[in-house]
Amino acid sequence: MAVALGVLALLAGTAVAVGWPDGGGTSITSAGSSSADGSAAGPGTGPGTGTGPTAEILPTGGGATAPLPGPPATAVGPGSDVGGATPGTATTRAVPPGTGTKPLTGKTVVIDPGHNPGNTRHTAEINRQVEAGGFKKECDTTGTETNAGYSEAKFTLDVAARAREALTAMGARVLFTWDGDRAYGPCVDERARIGNAAKADAVVSIHGDGASASGTGFHVIVPSEVRSGGTDTRPIMAPSRALGDALAQAFAQATGARPANYVGQNGIDVRGDLGGLNLSTVPKVFIECGNMRNSVDAARMSDPAWRQKAAEGIANGIRDHLTKGT
Repeated sequence: MAVALGVLALLAGTAVAVGWPDGGGTSITSAGSSSADGSAAGPGTGPGTGTGPTAEILPTGGGATAPLPGPPATAVGPGSDVGGATPGTATTRAVPPGTGTKPLTGKTVVIDPGHNPGNTRHTAEINRQVEAGGFKKECDTTGTETNAGYSEAKFTLDVAARAREALTAMGARVLFTWDGDRAYGPCVDERARIGNAAKADAVVSIHGDGASASGTGFHVIVPSEVRSGGTDTRPIMAPSRALGDALAQAFAQATGARPANYVGQNGIDVRGDLGGLNLSTVPKVFIECGNMRNSVDAARMSDPAWRQKAAEGIANGIRDHLTKGT
């Protein structure tokens, strides 16, 4: 009976609040949104939850939210201003369980914004030696910058925030290794532990390269075989390579950038000297979005519109990898 009422209400465009017999289903919002500042507008939930960039937007009520074209039915009751609706209304439609599911629902993604702007003021701390997979390495580095002074650390955090918004819209649970909330670091070993502890389905570390000015293009770094002491990258090599291949293809499509002409092959570089990869127990890659010392790449990376494309390419690559075969 509830199903019949729900369908009739949708056809009539009336204001209703109905549930499916099992209490499940999906609430699809036509104008709700989530943003990089952690706010979210959703159906009948009041103002968006979250206190800032670190907020996680988690699925509630056994369902998800997804865009729906066309004029929505208006459900009268406690709610938020969504897409111009008056206070106290939520522009939602009820749909049967199993429809409208977002592609990354149930997936956990960890984004690792490379470096930290504060590293330049904490050289002693970031030079401390930490475990990197059978050898020691600096805790972190300052990263590079463009000739105009736009730092890699600012670039990575900006792109990461944009990627989080895109991934959250796809239904993923997104965690950061840091989010502007650290004076320096974190160290490479801690960055790896964060992904491991989250049991992430995918981890992407975002970077900008500082190669010779003649080099141009992006590349994705995937782990090589490293076996030393307690380190063994063999279990993550294949899934990390698959993630890297999907990421390289999607990034090129979204940005128009070409694979690097100075390192790797077809946008893929295999390395065993990065602690962030060696210490990971879950699929993980680095992406060098361009060479910040090259004038053409630097101009792109300094452009907010291009950074949005880069973020979408990263999110799409993660989506393509995690939904392959589904």
